[in-house]
Amino acid sequence: MTRPLSEGSWQYRQLNSKMPGLDYLSDALLALVSAGEPVVAGTADLQYSNGLSKFARMCPERFVQFGISEQNMVSAAAGMAAAGMRPYVATFASFLALLCCEQIRMDVAYSALPVRLIGHHAGISLGFYGTSHHATEDLAITRSIAGLTVVAPADGSQLASVIAASADYPEPIYMRIQRGRDPDVYERGTPFVFGKAIKHLTGSDLVIVACGSTVHPALLAARSLNAKGYSIGMIDMATVKPLDRDAVLDAAANARAVLTVEEHNVLGGLGSAVAEVLADEGLPVKFRRHGIYDQYSLIAPPTHLYAHYKLDAAGIEEIARQLAESGNRQPIVS
Repeated sequence: MTRPLSEGSWQYRQLNSKMPGLDYLSDALLALVSAGEPVVAGTADLQYSNGLSKFARMCPERFVQFGISEQNMVSAAAGMAAAGMRPYVATFASFLALLCCEQIRMDVAYSALPVRLIGHHAGISLGFYGTSHHATEDLAITRSIAGLTVVAPADGSQLASVIAASADYPEPIYMRIQRGRDPDVYERGTPFVFGKAIKHLTGSDLVIVACGSTVHPALLAARSLNAKGYSIGMIDMATVKPLDRDAVLDAAANARAVLTVEEHNVLGGLGSAVAEVLADEGLPVKFRRHGIYDQYSLIAPPTHLYAHYKLDAAGIEEIARQLAESGNRQPIVS
């Protein structure tokens, strides 16, 4: 157990003023508690970074502070699930997916226990903390583990919907989220269905497939290109596993090119998942994976890193325009 900060404390107010999305996780779990679900929550000394401090304050008997002991946290969560509880445990994505890979595989997934693993500050969102804290391999690791569902919500509202949908979901889930500063993409209460992509825009020149933090900038990029006369579609592939194959096939059948965008290594993540579908079906569509190109990311503020790796709206627009024009297609001039 832990003694959380009070709502009136300077640190608590500073965190929430800078990261208003921190409340989504606790609020969604508290809603499940109110509905009678056997929810318990835990973290590895990061309740203020992931917003679980609110849950700890409201339901101290359902909260466990594991300290800096991530592997033990995952194994303990498996034990809680085996005893009939519904554990949601959270820590940095780099520690959860990489450090705890064996515990996730053997204690959780192999045992088919309904543990909800929440990897926050995913991708390069921890900026100055550097390589040890950047998580650009977690999608590749988790989607390769049998029986583990992998989800990357685009914003706090979608995270809340994912948690609501997870109440009676039978399989373990890895949820890949950011740092509570996500721009809004969805309205509160928007329904979420595991394994079902969300089509935002249709287009015949190119379809962008994004997940997590890249959904918002990909939408901005697509809308900007459409305003310039291109025909760009955009899909939120929030469930990376099981992938919505029909959405991928539909995009490939109706557009000349497909572009995946992810805050992750281009190897093994969303891009690889989409490429596998296209290769399995033998579809002759132009295709490009965009993300971190198989390298350890630099150390800098997140905003600078997104611009450097062309994962902001301007960068994605540039990559998308190049791919859309690669078939000698020119924009419409009004």
